Amino acid sequence: MSVRATWSGLRALHDRVDADLERALRRRFRLGMSEFDALSALTGAVGLNQSSASRLITRSEQSGLTERVVCGTDRRGVSSCLTAAGREVHATASSFYEETLAAIFAEVAEDPELGPLLARVRG
Repeated sequence: MSVRATWSGLRALHDRVDADLERALRRRFRLGMSEFDALSALTGAVGLNQSSASRLITRSEQSGLTERVVCGTDRRGVSSCLTAAGREVHATASSFYEETLAAIFAEVAEDPELGPLLARVRG
């Protein structure tokens, strides 16, 4: 397989898995991949620019998944923390995410074009 064909296959594999996960998370939890990733990464970097992160956090707050907490030592500082509801949704969504990803991989493994590529990526 040429380098270009491998890259094209990897992109197709990523797009398919990402779209299937996005659809499943939206259907079950009304969360997109960005929201799920943000809930997963609130303890670390989310990987978004400031504007996108601000909009994402605002949506999460409006959904009751996060809340803003003013820093106790510097009132100019504000953190976004998971609420109890956010922790519950994330815990449930995380196991759903893993189960859905395994099911998508099983389905993709049967695809004559993407299956062999998935097998190589998984090692």
